[in-house]
Amino acid sequence: MIEALGLTKRYGEKTAVDDVSFTIPPGSVTGFLGPNGAGKSTTMRMVVGLDRPSAGTVTVNGKPYAHHRSPLREVGVLLDAKAFHSGRTARSHLRTMAATHHLPRRRVDEVIEMTGLAGVAGKRVGGFSLGMGQRLGIAAAMLGDPRTLILDEPVNGLDPEGVQWVRHLVRELANEGRTVFLSSHLMSEMALTADQLLVIGRGRIIAAGPVMEVIESVTGSTVRVRSPRLSELAGLLRADGVVLTATEAGRLEVQGLSAEQIGEAAGAHGIVLHELSPRSASLEDAYMRLTQDAVEYHSDTPHTTQRAGTR
Repeated sequence: MIEALGLTKRYGEKTAVDDVSFTIPPGSVTGFLGPNGAGKSTTMRMVVGLDRPSAGTVTVNGKPYAHHRSPLREVGVLLDAKAFHSGRTARSHLRTMAATHHLPRRRVDEVIEMTGLAGVAGKRVGGFSLGMGQRLGIAAAMLGDPRTLILDEPVNGLDPEGVQWVRHLVRELANEGRTVFLSSHLMSEMALTADQLLVIGRGRIIAAGPVMEVIESVTGSTVRVRSPRLSELAGLLRADGVVLTATEAGRLEVQGLSAEQIGEAAGAHGIVLHELSPRSASLEDAYMRLTQDAVEYHSDTPHTTQRAGTR
């Protein structure tokens, strides 16, 4: 478990993380989302003691990271996929880590197999692709068989097979009761992988909770309805807080009522339904709405760019 209370980090007059509090529970995957510069990496660095908080506290499994007798057995960390000695082989790097933390040598071979590095374990890390560097970083994070795993952009540079492998790995770790805390810019992947979300913008937490709850809290839920007696049904459904939108002939989108409520209203008046389907916005839609005021730099829209290029 990771617990932060009033966590704050200032660099001179700039506040990178501003009074952040959260709990990352065991047995689930918590996704950490936010624009570049929002405070994600700074927060993760404070969790593992690489940055000292200006205020507040953060503990991992009940203690500050530095107070654990064997931190690698408690917390596995991937913050920088290039943080290796380029002249060492992958196996040499992992053996050095294992010796430093008094871990059995056999564990090196286990994590090499686990991460698909067996074919390149004898090669120098300096020649690794970004994707192979990510695998080595995950191998290093898993070396102590930790209860908590913190991964910053673990799928960056991986091919589709590698992305799927990371997804399955973190799900298995969570199913074993471990705490998994990871960041990613791939919204589609986070939607498939995470149970919980923590969204940060301009150093503050702007949303937290189960994935679908976060999505619906921002975008609301919509139910699509088709019926030959649509106008009559619409009259029955009109009420405060209910939004009805006619999208095409014979089809209606309803916000503010569940599919069950709409079906019961139609059934009570003998109205035939040809479609009654709940529609949810994507995580990407919700993320863009949540962070629209937290993005430090905005790109030109395609329309603006096109206008600038016309004569």
